[in-house]
Amino acid sequence: MGGDFGPRATVPAALAAMRKYPDLALILVGDGDVLRRALVAQGVPEGERLVVRHASQQVEMHDLPSQVLRKKKDSSMRVAVDLIKEGLAQACVSAGNTGALMAIAHFVLKTLPGIDRPAICTALPGVHGHTHMLDLGANVDSSSEELFQFAVMGSVLTSAVENKERPTVALLNIGEEEIKGNDRVKQTAALLAGSSLNYVGYVEGDDIFEGRVDVIVCDGFVGNIALKTAEGVARALVQFAREEFTRSTFTRMAALLSRPALRAVRKRLDPREYNGASLLGLRGIVIKSHGSADDLSFLRAIEEARLEIEKNVPERISQQLSAYLGTAQ
Repeated sequence: MGGDFGPRATVPAALAAMRKYPDLALILVGDGDVLRRALVAQGVPEGERLVVRHASQQVEMHDLPSQVLRKKKDSSMRVAVDLIKEGLAQACVSAGNTGALMAIAHFVLKTLPGIDRPAICTALPGVHGHTHMLDLGANVDSSSEELFQFAVMGSVLTSAVENKERPTVALLNIGEEEIKGNDRVKQTAALLAGSSLNYVGYVEGDDIFEGRVDVIVCDGFVGNIALKTAEGVARALVQFAREEFTRSTFTRMAALLSRPALRAVRKRLDPREYNGASLLGLRGIVIKSHGSADDLSFLRAIEEARLEIEKNVPERISQQLSAYLGTAQ
């Protein structure tokens, strides 16, 4: 029910996912009447692989996480996460209020042993491949020990979904030299250097979209600003190009000739293709879709959930965490 478009995006995305993956079964959680009308409009009935689960409440984007926990226990978001705890679902995908989703998931599912706080992680496009970055906003102030935990989780996720035995891990910093950065970053670097993770040192902000490292670690305050800045720059570049290519008859002709290349560039930078951020560190799989997700974007989030189920990501994090943390102590 969440996000800018609600069932107008989530229902078509769910149906597209079911057509693409015959092994997939989905539970649509929300206002039962609204969801069933959306299915009728698509000409698809409920069945064994597609079930509607009614929830009488909905989390709004302006709702405070603390109020949601106390007063909206039958919200679609809460019911969906409860289904994981009850063993009736293996993952939850939501485009709703990020803070509320994190609070509910943390409260209901709890964190894995050795994890203090969950972190938000997603893949970002790069020149030489894509990079997984975390935390992107779950925690605005993280200790060096928590940043180390983020590095472990990011490394395990990347290893699982990218089939890389030893993903490279870097710390986001204001410079690549060892003397740069605050005490927290330096302490995290020492923990990483003393671990068995494939730690390669510091990277700066302009390295994020190079794609030369597999995992970039930072606290949620920095990570969220970096992510939103990148999204803003991407939108500005598209607008700049549109304005310049429509400035005159000559530029319109140039735009026609450049259309194939422009389409290819747009596809490589399209944030919809990278939608679906993992709430790592929980005893279950929860995927946060961008609030502005359309049906293609939400499909990508469902695919991320399916992949993490297939790769047993929480179990792999749990199995490797003790060894990594033990090495670092």
